[in-house]
Amino acid sequence: MMLQGHRVDRRIPLQLVQESTMANAMLPTRPPLALIANDQEWWARSLESILAAKGYAVLRAYTGSQALLTARTARPDVIFIEQQLPDMEGVEVCRGLHGDPDVGPSVPIVITASGAADRDRRMAAYQCGAWEFVSEPLDGELLLARLANLIHARREVERLRSESLLDETTGLYNLRGLARRARELGAEAQRRGDSFACVALAPDIDAIARDSGERVHSIERVPSTTLVEQLGALLRRAARSSDAVGRLGQAEFAIVSTGTKSEGAARLARRMQLLVDDAHLELERVGTPLRVSAGYYAIDDFANAAVDPAEVLVRATTALREARSSRSSGEIRVYQDLSTHRLPSDPSRKAPNLL
Repeated sequence: MMLQGHRVDRRIPLQLVQESTMANAMLPTRPPLALIANDQEWWARSLESILAAKGYAVLRAYTGSQALLTARTARPDVIFIEQQLPDMEGVEVCRGLHGDPDVGPSVPIVITASGAADRDRRMAAYQCGAWEFVSEPLDGELLLARLANLIHARREVERLRSESLLDETTGLYNLRGLARRARELGAEAQRRGDSFACVALAPDIDAIARDSGERVHSIERVPSTTLVEQLGALLRRAARSSDAVGRLGQAEFAIVSTGTKSEGAARLARRMQLLVDDAHLELERVGTPLRVSAGYYAIDDFANAAVDPAEVLVRATTALREARSSRSSGEIRVYQDLSTHRLPSDPSRKAPNLL
């Protein structure tokens, strides 16, 4: 999409930014997807035939490592894990899936045993977070009844999560909540003829990886949950009570503010950078001090603005992602209609007059 000569980055999911009015829309009607992690062909085929007859789509994995990778990419509705796989025990796979941010404890996991299982094995399965334990002899009708309850619980969690306005990790607004609050603040700024701004920030993980020689495969894998919580707490404490602070994605945050013109948004971005510097946060396994990049967009008179609050969020995040594409850390970029201008990357030394 082009707006006044500038390409807008649409990687923010605008279906959330522009929040559907159908808050209680029906859940997806796709067939439930099951992942079976089992290297014993006859036992896995028995499970697969029972599930397929009931309309389940089925994926297979033969090792624990394959199960972890497939679950992360396919996002199944239920996962069956044999208690002993060629490369690791089923309980280890279960723990790994629970700790994976792309899977988590809300996905039902069923530990299976191709033979009879004693009480200790069952107890170990439940203690590692499994929702069910299934062993021989296999009762297909009973299994399907249990699965119906598990899938219902799984989709109810998804529904409640999609309707929530708060991010579970940080306690800040999530994208949906921030979009709603931005609309409210935007309406207030329009009534008063006030300014309206958004500052977006994110850790310079790619720049840190380049400087340290570490190889970071995906922004979703880092930073850790603890580091995300620390960043969220810093932003919450530093923002004004009238500002709206939210988490846009795994490692992106935004502050929406009224009464803040472009120069004030630049000062806010630099102040947040200094707060992170002073906190001496570090990326796990790297040990390099963490810095953040920032992007912002501000409108001095929102009453006469040609864009809505959702577009302000998008433009600020577009500027942020341009800042993050730089090979130097600590960049601040401002989105403008015809170009994106660069500000000094070291605010503590190069722009003291703005602090």
